[in-house]
Amino acid sequence: MEYDQSYHYQVMARAIEAIDAQADMPLTLAYIAAQMDMSPAHFQRVFSQWVGVSPKRYQQYLTLGHAKSLLSNRFTTLATAQEVGLSGSGRLHDLFLKWEAMTPGEYAKAGADLSIFWGWFDSPFGPALVMGTDRGICGLAFSAEMGADEAIVDLTRRWPNATFVEAPNRLRNWAEATLTAKGDTCLHMIGTPLQLKVWEALLRIPSGHVTTYSEIADSIGHPKAVRAVGTAVGRNPVSLLIPCHRALRKSGALGGYHWGLPVKRAILAWESARADAAASAETRPSRQ
Repeated sequence: MEYDQSYHYQVMARAIEAIDAQADMPLTLAYIAAQMDMSPAHFQRVFSQWVGVSPKRYQQYLTLGHAKSLLSNRFTTLATAQEVGLSGSGRLHDLFLKWEAMTPGEYAKAGADLSIFWGWFDSPFGPALVMGTDRGICGLAFSAEMGADEAIVDLTRRWPNATFVEAPNRLRNWAEATLTAKGDTCLHMIGTPLQLKVWEALLRIPSGHVTTYSEIADSIGHPKAVRAVGTAVGRNPVSLLIPCHRALRKSGALGGYHWGLPVKRAILAWESARADAAASAETRPSRQ
């Protein structure tokens, strides 16, 4: 039986709740499956299909301590991230990204004379609202935590003078490439000069890795502007593609996430599990 990706995220969100409720003890496959109202075999099949590893192994990626582990083992220094970031396969698999930013003058017009198309798409992390211009995607929001209406309000108020047109077919190729991390897509970013610098730094963090807000501040030449950097990370309008979920506090705390911390945890866990599964596959002896 096939399920859409949003269904998998709904199961994931319920699994996070179950794990959090018993944070002091590991949970058996049978226990988590019962919380999901599934048989153990069905639950294991759904999780393995979604992320590529078993539920038992996946549990370690969902714990709150996983962020600290990422900082210890997969911390990215942005000064040297270019080779494994934008130009390498570690960022978003084989996704080819073309980046374009509005000029300061265009930004100041708050979207005047700009047509922004929008539509809803299925994603591994629940329903995704995608917005874009003729030049590329300018907004991507997850509504699983905040709700569809609030997601639309959140993105549209960023460009109050734009004309918004519901036209998912105009965005489908870019949206599907982004949400499956395969194919070609374009970004048309609309932000202040500082925001654009921060968002470009985020693009250098490889999939399955993390960095800190202070590291981002250092990399853009503003080491004392950690709070401003945090604000810019939070104002990123294109979730997942510009990976603000990979920015953590030095303590290992997750920090904020505009589209909901459960979504951030699920994305980090999903990326980590897939990275480990891929690494295991590469080191496994081939059968001749």
